[in-house]
Amino acid sequence: MKVTYAQAIGDALKEEMRRDPKILIYGEDVAQFGNIFGITRGMLEEFGPKRVRNTPIVETAIVSSAVGAAMTGLRPCVELMYADFTMVAFTEIFHVVSKWRYMHGPEYKLPLVIRCASGSSNGAGAEHSNVVESLFMHAPGLTIITPSCAYDAKGLLKSAIRSDNPVLFCEPKQMYQMKQEIPDDVYGSDYTIPIGKADVKRPGRDVTLIAIGLMVPRALEAAERLAGEGIEVEVIDPRTLAPLDTETLYQSIQKTHRAAIVEESNKTAGIGSELAARIQEEQYDELDGPITRIAALDVPMPYNIPMEKYSIPDADRICASIRSMMV
Repeated sequence: MKVTYAQAIGDALKEEMRRDPKILIYGEDVAQFGNIFGITRGMLEEFGPKRVRNTPIVETAIVSSAVGAAMTGLRPCVELMYADFTMVAFTEIFHVVSKWRYMHGPEYKLPLVIRCASGSSNGAGAEHSNVVESLFMHAPGLTIITPSCAYDAKGLLKSAIRSDNPVLFCEPKQMYQMKQEIPDDVYGSDYTIPIGKADVKRPGRDVTLIAIGLMVPRALEAAERLAGEGIEVEVIDPRTLAPLDTETLYQSIQKTHRAAIVEESNKTAGIGSELAARIQEEQYDELDGPITRIAALDVPMPYNIPMEKYSIPDADRICASIRSMMV
């Protein structure tokens, strides 16, 4: 069956809510309207207003109340609509959500998922198009997940909801309508994907290309083109940025001896900066050349759609960067 990324998110939520009555979802417009992208449409009718509810436009209250719910034994999966709005609740996420389980001892659990739509979206502008993962990678104790396809989105969200640790679940907006062919028996099963395990999306021998979120399908497109030129690119999707599966990344680098990172977020202090620093520190002797970072331009995201598309990496830019590594 063909499944969209948005459908996979919705199916994961419904399956988990049917499985565990302690799970509840709430946020801005998630009930009657079904969230701004329609993902939770119909859930109010199925699960009722005690488990599916709208909130005021107060992100601090959404996150703070979810912490309280998680502390008392519930398993809230809340939505902040756009990833940009995590900034409104930054104190709650950075100081409370990420730290409280660690601060209060091993018997303390905080089973909380914060979902948010991340990245560019055809003219949404600078205040509704940010990728925030690199900001929260600086918050120890917070699990950060960015799936790149429908199969991963469903399996990882189910794992996130079942986890006793707090999770920031970032969903690239441009992927919501992307479809993936998944066998019926696989998609219909109660499968989960382990948190903290990267996935080799395409094997290769010449370059290790670490791609995050929306950049994964673009990296795969670039790898297909480059294969026609005799350059075999290994595309790896970390899937979980915290904790990070460095073992899979390093095994690939030890094979290819070249590393590149492509992300939708800004280049300065982005995800690639952290990954490049770790690779440099821990795999320096394996590298035949400098690490390449491919990222969005260091500009606020333009409203103008052609300028927006120019601002973030595409397959052409990825191909050009990889070719330059082979000189």
